[in-house]
Amino acid sequence: MAQESISSCAMVAGEASGDWLGANLLREMRTRWPGMRASGIGGAAMVKQGFEAWWPCERLAVRGYVEVLPRYLELVRMRKELGRRILQARPDLFIGIDAPDFNLDLEIRLRAAGIKTIHYVSPSFWAWRADKLRKLKQAADLVLCVFPFEPALLEAQGIRARYVGHPLASAIPLQPDQAAARLSLGLNPSDTVVALLPGSRASEIQHLAGRFLEAAAIMARARAGLRFVVPAVPTLAHQVRKLVQAAGMTESIMLLEGRSHEALAACDLALVASGTATLEAALFKRPMVIAYHMNPLSWRITRGKRLQPWVGLPNILCQDMVVPEFLQERATPQALAQTMLAWLEQPERADALRQTFATMHQTLRRDTAAITLQAIEDLCGSARS
Repeated sequence: MAQESISSCAMVAGEASGDWLGANLLREMRTRWPGMRASGIGGAAMVKQGFEAWWPCERLAVRGYVEVLPRYLELVRMRKELGRRILQARPDLFIGIDAPDFNLDLEIRLRAAGIKTIHYVSPSFWAWRADKLRKLKQAADLVLCVFPFEPALLEAQGIRARYVGHPLASAIPLQPDQAAARLSLGLNPSDTVVALLPGSRASEIQHLAGRFLEAAAIMARARAGLRFVVPAVPTLAHQVRKLVQAAGMTESIMLLEGRSHEALAACDLALVASGTATLEAALFKRPMVIAYHMNPLSWRITRGKRLQPWVGLPNILCQDMVVPEFLQERATPQALAQTMLAWLEQPERADALRQTFATMHQTLRRDTAAITLQAIEDLCGSARS
């Protein structure tokens, strides 16, 4: 297949992690197909790679059931208008990056109109999204999977899939340089550093940031000399800053705009909202506590869809509770603080966890760029042969 055969691509990324994935994918695609145009919904990282963002990805950054209701009609209208624009432009392919609740219906519409569709990052049907399989089969010509066990499960359902590895496993070094990260952030080598990552959505900041800050205050009272770093999505940094001030933690918290990888590289342990950040913390080999809290009705619906006893990606990948999880009413500041402090008091346990995470890192590390581009070429080439 000629290198210039893909001239245009539409994409949708729905939040910060999707923007990062999309930017990495765009960079590699432009290396293979330099003249390729790309447009749709994306964030600042994708725009830096020449992406034309018709809407910013922050418009899709909502999680839960009740939380989406106030914006449901807006999102439906946006998806309808986006589909119209894509069908008018007729790109060579569409890539939906995660965000299945938005992307799958869009992909069904585009695929029915003859546009090749790729869904990048399989919905977690093996954890609590089994209902997505039927729709995914209708939506995607190809699913790019970031976890090794997913393709066989999808192909058993008649869904074409390819394991490409997880891009984070290549982006994060096997042995993170903690000293360099601390120097970059102005932290001392001897500091005991705790990273707080309450999420990248406004609803997560609303439900989790206050709990994380209260937990930090409890930890600080129990153990002198702790340093806390809080990386925040730039668009939500002002909201986090207000919460830090309200908690009286201004002198104790180092608030960062972005720079989550530096924070994870620099820290000794992390308190993390369930989501992609838990995998990032694992790849940085950091002991952690996972927490999540959401609207009670959304939680009731979500809990009813669970297929596994774990929600954190490190635990799901290990099929074991290797790090503690505190969900909904169990996610109290006291419980979070006590469990975080326990990691500091059990260095042997922390060392064993780092070895587990090192093995996981090797499993997820593949030549993602080469595998992904070959999968795209195979799909588009078969369509034109």
